[in-house]
Amino acid sequence: MIILGLVVTLAAIAAAVAVILGNTGEVHVTAFGHEVPGVTEQWHLFLAGVVVAIVFMAGAGIAALGFRRSMNIRRELRDLRDEHEESLQTLELERRKLQQALAQARRGLDEQPSVPAQRVAPN
Repeated sequence: MIILGLVVTLAAIAAAVAVILGNTGEVHVTAFGHEVPGVTEQWHLFLAGVVVAIVFMAGAGIAALGFRRSMNIRRELRDLRDEHEESLQTLELERRKLQQALAQARRGLDEQPSVPAQRVAPN
């Protein structure tokens, strides 16, 4: 989208430069070595300038929208990466705590004296 906007903007700039440099007469408009049909009066030339300006603004707008969208996507991905990293760190800390608790519980079972089982005589 950014590339499309830049291409449209560059095309508008090229058209404007061609019209300005190629027109030394009063009302004959040429662009890229060809006469532009339908432009015979001064207001036609002004209208052509308006069209070029609109195309330029559209191209710049498309490029700006694409740039903003790209920046938003990058920011969202960075936030998701940071959130994922925090989540992994929290899970790792919890795993270590559980491993320590398990080790303590196992040590506690090993240290208890074994009591022989007693049989109860039937009555």
